[in-house]
Amino acid sequence: MKNVIRNKNFYIMLLLDAVLVTMAYFFAYLLRFEGHIPLNHWAQFKSTLPFLIPFKLICFFIFGLYRGMWRYTSLVDMRNIFNASSLSSIIIVLSILFLYRFHGYSRSVFVIDWVCTLFFIGGIRVAIRIFLGDYFPSLWTFKPLKNPSTRKKKLMIIGAGDAGEKILREIQETPSIKFEPVGFLDDDRSKQGMTIHGVPVLGTVDDINKIRKEFDEILIATPSVRGEKMRRIVSLCEETGKQFRTLPGIWELIEGRVSVKGIRKVHMEDLLDREEIHLDEGEIRQYLKDKRILITGAGGSIGGELVRQVCRFHPRAIAFMEFSEVNLFKIAMECKQRFGFIPTSEFLLDIKNRVSVGRAFREFSPDVVFHAAAYKHVPMQELNPWETTFNNILGTRNLVEAALENQTERFVLVSSDKAVRPTNVMGATKRVAEMLVECVNENTATRLMAVRFGNVLWSSGSVIPTFQKQISRGVPVTVTHPEITRYFMSISEAAQLILQAGAMGKGSEIFILDMGKSMRIVDLARDLIRLSGFEPERDIPIKFTGLRPGEKLYEELITEEEGIVATNHEKVLVLRGNTRDRDVLNAKIDELLTVADTYDATAIKKKLQEIVPEYTPQW
Repeated sequence: MKNVIRNKNFYIMLLLDAVLVTMAYFFAYLLRFEGHIPLNHWAQFKSTLPFLIPFKLICFFIFGLYRGMWRYTSLVDMRNIFNASSLSSIIIVLSILFLYRFHGYSRSVFVIDWVCTLFFIGGIRVAIRIFLGDYFPSLWTFKPLKNPSTRKKKLMIIGAGDAGEKILREIQETPSIKFEPVGFLDDDRSKQGMTIHGVPVLGTVDDINKIRKEFDEILIATPSVRGEKMRRIVSLCEETGKQFRTLPGIWELIEGRVSVKGIRKVHMEDLLDREEIHLDEGEIRQYLKDKRILITGAGGSIGGELVRQVCRFHPRAIAFMEFSEVNLFKIAMECKQRFGFIPTSEFLLDIKNRVSVGRAFREFSPDVVFHAAAYKHVPMQELNPWETTFNNILGTRNLVEAALENQTERFVLVSSDKAVRPTNVMGATKRVAEMLVECVNENTATRLMAVRFGNVLWSSGSVIPTFQKQISRGVPVTVTHPEITRYFMSISEAAQLILQAGAMGKGSEIFILDMGKSMRIVDLARDLIRLSGFEPERDIPIKFTGLRPGEKLYEELITEEEGIVATNHEKVLVLRGNTRDRDVLNAKIDELLTVADTYDATAIKKKLQEIVPEYTPQW
C-alpha cells in the first residue's frame, strides 16, 4: 500500500478517476432528464457530488484498482471495477434510502450512474491498454513512437492450444519482442478456419509446405507432445528449411506458466516417447519441508538436479557431500544464488572414508539422505574394478551405517537398471549396494530404500555429450552395435521420481521407475544428427565399433524372479526386498574388500559373483 501511495502515477490515476466519476454522475442526471436538469435536481447534484467522489475512489482503492498497471488491464481488473462500482452504488443508494427515504431523489439516476461509471472507468483502462500496447512503452514518459518499419520476423506457430494462445498474447502485448505471428497450424479439424486474437489457423501440420503465407521461423507450441509425434513435427519443419524452436516440456513448466523466454531449440528430451509426470507434491512436501536434507554426489548430474528439486519444497537446511572440489563449489554457489533463504553445508570428502562420513553426519544430523554418489561409467569400471568396489560398496556401507547411528529418518539409494542380472562390475556393485539397503530395516527407525532406473540424458557418462562432440567435429558418430537399446529419461524427470519414491518408502523396498519404451542408440544418434542440422550418413556417418567390456545389448529393470507390484503412482513400481542376514552380508563384503586390496580384477569379479549369483562377469 505504501508503494502505491508513493508512486507519482497513483495521483494522476486518482485525479483522472475523479473526473470520470464526476462525468458519470453528471451524465446520469443529463440522461435522466433528457438534457434539461431541473434546478432542484441540479442543486441536489452539487450537494451530493463532494461525498460521492471520495466514497467511490475509496472503494476503487480497496478493490486494488490502483495497484495494477493500466497498460496491462485484464479481465481480473474489469471484474474488480465491476465489484467496486457495484458495491459503491449499492451503499450510496442504501444511505440515501436510510437518510431521506429517497424523497426528492430519482432512483433511475443511480442506476444510470452505475452503468456510466462502469463504462468510463473500465473504458479508459481498456483504451490505454490498446493505445500503449502498440505505441508507447510507458504511460507517463513520452518517448517517440516505435518505428513502424522495424523488421519483425514472421512466426508460424504449430499448436493452436492454450500454450500457443499464451505465447501469441505475450508477443502481441510486448512490443519489444521481434516476432509477428502470421498463422497457426493444428491437426484438430475443428480449429481449421478459426482465429485466435486475430491470427488465423491456416491448416494442419502436414500443410506446412503448402501454406502460401510467408514466414521466417516456426515455433512448436505443443509442450505435451513427445516421441514419434514430435519426430514427425520436427521432420516436417526440417523440410521447410526454416529455423524452428519449441517450448519447454510439461515437466519443465511450473504451474502452467508459458513464456516467450522459455522458447528454445528442440532437444533430445522432446523426442523421447514419455508421458507427463504427475507428482504427489503434497506427499513429497510432507517429508521434505522443514527437514534437514543431505545429498551425496551433489555436484553430479543427478545429485545436482536433486538439490534443485528438493529446494522447491523448502527444507530447513541442505547439505552437499561431494568428492570433486569444483563440482561442490558450483552446486553450492548455484544453490545460494537461487535459494539463498535455505541454509547450506558443504562437505568435501570421500565417502570411502568412514571417519569423514561419520563426522559429517554428526555435524549436520540429516533427517533425509539421498545417496547419488557412485562410479557409473561401465567400461572405465571394468578396467578399475577395485575402485568401483571401494566407492560403490564400501562408500554405501559407510553412509548406511552413519544414517543408522544418527537415526536418520529416510535413506534413498539411487541405483541402476544395470543391477539387474549384471554383466559388468558397475552393475554388480550397485546390486550389492541394494542388498545393503534390503537387510538393515528390521528393528530400526530409519527407512532405507533404493530407486532403480535406466539411462539419463545429459548425465555424466551419457552418450549424448559424446555424440555432440563428434558431430561438432564432423567425424563419424560411433555406436557400439546397430541393435543396442537403452531406456532413457530426462534428468529432471529422474530426480522428481526419486523424490516421489522416497515419499512412498516404508523400508527395504526397491522402487522401479517406469522408463517407458526402450530406444535404439542408433536411432538416438540419427535424431541428434538431424537436430544439429545435418543428415545422417550423408553429412555425418554412423560407425559401429562393437560392444565394449561389460556392455549388454539391452538392459532390464526387473527379472522374472523378482515380484513386482504397482504403487499408487502410475510411474513407480516396487519390489519388496529379500530378507537378508546383515552380519552374513557384511562378512562377505569384508572378504570382497580384502580381495579388492590386491588389485586382482579376476579375483574381485569372482568374489562379486559369490555375493551376486546372477552376475555373469566378462573375463
